[in-house]
Amino acid sequence: MGMEYMSAKEAASKWGITDRRVQVLCEEGRIDGVFRLGNAWAIPADAEKPKDARRNPSGEDTGK
Repeated sequence: MGMEYMSAKEAASKWGITDRRVQVLCEEGRIDGVFRLGNAWAIPADAEKPKDARRNPSGEDTGK
C-alpha cells in the first residue's frame, strides 16, 4: 500500500497551528518526507509536528 499524505491545511488542523506556519516549516525542511505537488505541499500523514525552535530543551522561553 502507498504512503498517505495530507495537505498543509490538514496538518495545521491536526497540529493546532496555522497553515501558513506549516508551509514555512516545509520550506525550511523541518518536516521529514515533504515534497511539492504543484503549488501545494504533500506531508506524510504520520509526520510529527516539529519541535518549536524558539524554546530550549527545558521548555523555557528563550525570547526577551
